[in-house]
Amino acid sequence: MNDKHNQLDWMVAQAQKGSMSRREFVGRTTALGVSTALASALFTKAAPAQEAKKGGVIRVGMQGGESTNSLDPALAASEVPFQVNMTWGEMLCDVKPDGTIDHRIAEEISSSPDATEWKFKIRAGVEYHGGGTVTADDVVATLKRHTDEKAQSGALGIVQGITDMKAEGDMVTLKLNAANADLPYLMADYHLMIQPGGGVDNPAAGIGAGPYSVVVNEPGVRHTFKKHANYFDSTIGHADEVEILVINDNTARTAALQSGQIHMINRVDPKIVELLKGAPGIQIKAVAGRGHYVFIMHVDKPPFDNNDLRLALKYAINREEMVEKILGGLGSVGNDFPINAAYPLFDNTIEQRAYDPAKAAEHYKASGHDGSPIILATATGAFPGAVDAANLFAASANAAGIPLQAKLEPDDGYWSNVWNVAPFCASYWGGRPVQDQMYSTAYLSTAEWNDTKFKNAKFDELLMAARGELDADKRKGMYSEMAHILRDEGGLILPMFNDFVSGVSDTIGGWVDDPNGELMNGRAQVRCWLNA
Repeated sequence: MNDKHNQLDWMVAQAQKGSMSRREFVGRTTALGVSTALASALFTKAAPAQEAKKGGVIRVGMQGGESTNSLDPALAASEVPFQVNMTWGEMLCDVKPDGTIDHRIAEEISSSPDATEWKFKIRAGVEYHGGGTVTADDVVATLKRHTDEKAQSGALGIVQGITDMKAEGDMVTLKLNAANADLPYLMADYHLMIQPGGGVDNPAAGIGAGPYSVVVNEPGVRHTFKKHANYFDSTIGHADEVEILVINDNTARTAALQSGQIHMINRVDPKIVELLKGAPGIQIKAVAGRGHYVFIMHVDKPPFDNNDLRLALKYAINREEMVEKILGGLGSVGNDFPINAAYPLFDNTIEQRAYDPAKAAEHYKASGHDGSPIILATATGAFPGAVDAANLFAASANAAGIPLQAKLEPDDGYWSNVWNVAPFCASYWGGRPVQDQMYSTAYLSTAEWNDTKFKNAKFDELLMAARGELDADKRKGMYSEMAHILRDEGGLILPMFNDFVSGVSDTIGGWVDDPNGELMNGRAQVRCWLNA
């Protein structure tokens, strides 16, 4: 026993000096009877801070891509377009893993005392891939494009509150129709990539000021990038090239990681998490955050325009069962509004809705529904385990006498042909850094991505008032009232908040857990590097 302890102490010392790789450390310690998970944790604790290494090609295998995807950042509606745009694009600002603002194209941000006027100083010398530098005029043109309903931008609900935009020299001034203390977080929305001339002439050109430029764009297949030689931030963009491969099949994506063909994958199937934890050369990164898996009803279309029917379905879902069987425990129970404890000003006193077949049957009877099948559209790519989740939902609803049926749709085209089109379907949200942004993006009456078609004047009024309320307690009360309205009257069924679960090769350095989104909130491929 002492000999084993001595050997382990020696290996920890080697790791501390940086003279032993993770792969070698894990291999040697597991040979001594230490579990792979513990060995990996010991190495992480012992290893010194790594210096970023330059060069090579980082390859990412991803679920969430389709042949209908576009490089127009306004239209990014699924995971691969999000990651692609975060590779070639750059925003005014971003959000750090700790929730603070990361200044990107805007090097300084300030506001008037009442938060109705904001100024963004544009960083000098930020170059586009095609030549030329980012100007304040480009920023204003970009924001204006997203205010145009014809652009179909996912950021429409965010930018609609801007009443005046002005570019003067290197300064952009935005005036709001109401105070908003969270505006910098809204400007970090991934649709708002700054483009030359605002992207008006060719929004899908893929020309931006990000760390990599687009080389190959084959939607639904692969996207390749080369390093932007004149990128302004030397701490980002370590690999020479990045390749994002669309591998929607869970088994194929996992096999590609295990064989070393790719360096990281998103959406590890919860059913194989424990198995992969024991695989050599692979780490599982599970990060709790604001992401949520949902079933959405269009409240303006029958039979979902009847609130008793909506409540019947909300009481007919077994949330605990979903977290256990679909997420493998890697998540938490939801409550039919898109906010959890990861958000500032969350109200944890709101009563948790539970599976109640009797109450579901009561509301179903009150709805007067004719008994015809209620169709729930789903697909394997809607979210990990979506088909199984839809079938579980159907079973628990059927037990309450509700004729719910799951309908399998093709993955390809799901986000253009089914989501926001079918009156009842499976979907997911990655969440947003602050409550205002989440509500403004998906539940404000005029939002382009109001995917439940929820329109409530009182809700809108509270959202606008909360933006300008600087008293935290009063603002929390407003958000609580909004949550109650949405929970009890909306078309959102939110059974679970999911952890972001990624598989990462030991050859990858620089990984940081980020609760803001999958794969380091879309930046893993540009912030990480290859150790070997």
